[in-house]
Amino acid sequence: MRHLAKGRKFHRKRNQRKAFVKGLISNLVFHKKIETTEARAKEIKRLMEKSITLAKKKNLASLKLLISRFGKKSAFEIFYKISPKFQRRPGGYLRIIRSPRLRKRDAAKMVIIEFLE
Repeated sequence: MRHLAKGRKFHRKRNQRKAFVKGLISNLVFHKKIETTEARAKEIKRLMEKSITLAKKKNLASLKLLISRFGKKSAFEIFYKISPKFQRRPGGYLRIIRSPRLRKRDAAKMVIIEFLE
């Protein structure tokens, strides 16, 4: 049983998983919308919403924490461009829209994850 176990493993080791999620998040940050599987989207949403809330504090410590987690380009994009749009919003910055089609090779449920306007 997975009592109190947070996060998904995606059949990867720790460093591979961190790099994988970092890549997904950077793609979401720069493209504003990506199509991926449902499990990946739920994991990205969980991490991204916490990051945006952190960036809304607008202090140096939160910027440095974002840089350490996602890299300089993604962190600056989150801190200076994305978080100001959600300054007055208390939460729920991302939307997951379920796609009617399945991925061809393994029939995984596909979704579109995007920022709210």
